[in-house]
Amino acid sequence: MILSETTIPGLNLHRRGKVRDVYEYEDKLLLVATDRISAFDCILPTTIPFKGAVLTQISRFWFDFLKSEVENHILSADVDEYPEALQKYHDQLAWRSMLVVRTEVVPFECVVRGYLSGSGWKDYQRTGAICGIQLPAGLKESDQLPEPIFTPATKAESGHDINVAEEEMSKVIGSDLTSRLRNLSLSIYKKAAAYAAQRGIIIADTKFEFGQKDGRLILIDEVLTPDSSRFWPADKYTPGRAQASFDKQFVRDYLESLDWSKQPPAPPLPEKIVKSTTERYLEAYRVLTGQSPRFVDSSN
Repeated sequence: MILSETTIPGLNLHRRGKVRDVYEYEDKLLLVATDRISAFDCILPTTIPFKGAVLTQISRFWFDFLKSEVENHILSADVDEYPEALQKYHDQLAWRSMLVVRTEVVPFECVVRGYLSGSGWKDYQRTGAICGIQLPAGLKESDQLPEPIFTPATKAESGHDINVAEEEMSKVIGSDLTSRLRNLSLSIYKKAAAYAAQRGIIIADTKFEFGQKDGRLILIDEVLTPDSSRFWPADKYTPGRAQASFDKQFVRDYLESLDWSKQPPAPPLPEKIVKSTTERYLEAYRVLTGQSPRFVDSSN
């Protein structure tokens, strides 16, 4: 089932993001990852089959993998365990949803970079630094950094997230919480990156989202997915250029080849781009989890 938008009567739609529809259920939230895809801050009119399931199931894998390091917000990701009132929407929720604890969301993306790419590469070319962190001279695009760095960004439902210095984050949420988030983000990135490296994937960078509940930091939303991270196949890694990837960079590269202003409305994607993008997302799932995607089989 390809799903571009959910409809769940009786539940209050808390927000509809670029990919996720979020509903309120009692004191909890129901997160549903659709098959929408966005690029350059525009939601494309074309969906990517199985994308929502891939994002949810990869997140589910990582939440479990990291549970000894950080508490997460999942109550259940199995529709059969949901309250009876939700089970009648099984077709919309299966594989792509999570019932989660509601938290007070930290208003910053906790970005960790292990390699020089994306907006970080652009910042480095201009200033020799990223978010005020001075880096060695002479680095090339996609070079591994001497150590992973914490480079927070503002959260944006629409428009660009904006990279900020850690000091700016501290002014908003306090130095103690900022320090805790930095240390935790770096710790879980290093653990995940070490695991992914064993599977032949480089996690070049990623962004984490955190919430607070009763003074505890809780990992929320999605985690270490092809939408929130840059995944590079290690066997094709060559510094000094952009890298082959398992993430949606493939879609960005296609859109960059068009005469498009990067303003809405976004152009549709041709079938061959859709098919290749689905294959990349599914391969990321297979390689990272070591499992065959049962949600593909169940849709047949």
